[in-house]
Amino acid sequence: MAQITSQLNGLRLAPRKVRAVVNLLKGKNVTDAINQLEFLIKRPSAPLLKLIKSSIANAENNFHMVKENLYIKEFIVNEGTKLKRFRAKGFGRASMIQKKTSKIKLILDERVKGLKKTEKQIKAEQQEKIKDIKVKSVTEEKKPEIMKEIGKKKEGIVKRLFRRKAI
Repeated sequence: MAQITSQLNGLRLAPRKVRAVVNLLKGKNVTDAINQLEFLIKRPSAPLLKLIKSSIANAENNFHMVKENLYIKEFIVNEGTKLKRFRAKGFGRASMIQKKTSKIKLILDERVKGLKKTEKQIKAEQQEKIKDIKVKSVTEEKKPEIMKEIGKKKEGIVKRLFRRKAI
């Protein structure tokens, strides 16, 4: 069946640093990859997590694929455009600095080919989403308002006239 591709262009991280994280995820199930990225303390993990979740949403909504059946087939990290800057050096010279960017391409595929959601499952999920939205709106209306002025002292006219400092 069709493979799901998604891209992230112009990520302001060096490709070498992104590849270190990407190599951990190649060939894993999507759910395992998400779990690993959530607990990984590396800077590229947040944009990669967002990219994976986006591609999963595309697979589920556009192609009606099952999330548990998806795995990461390829994760390609290439070098993007370089931002060229200059830094002042001694004796009136300047040296060039290259700020690197990354282009990331993610390809998801199915473990079991052709496994899709039925129309009944799709309708049931849509109805659940509608119910969740209704429940959220009802619970938001019932929340009591928090008084923001608790603890503030009210000043009279006399205190305002005889302050030590003018405001």
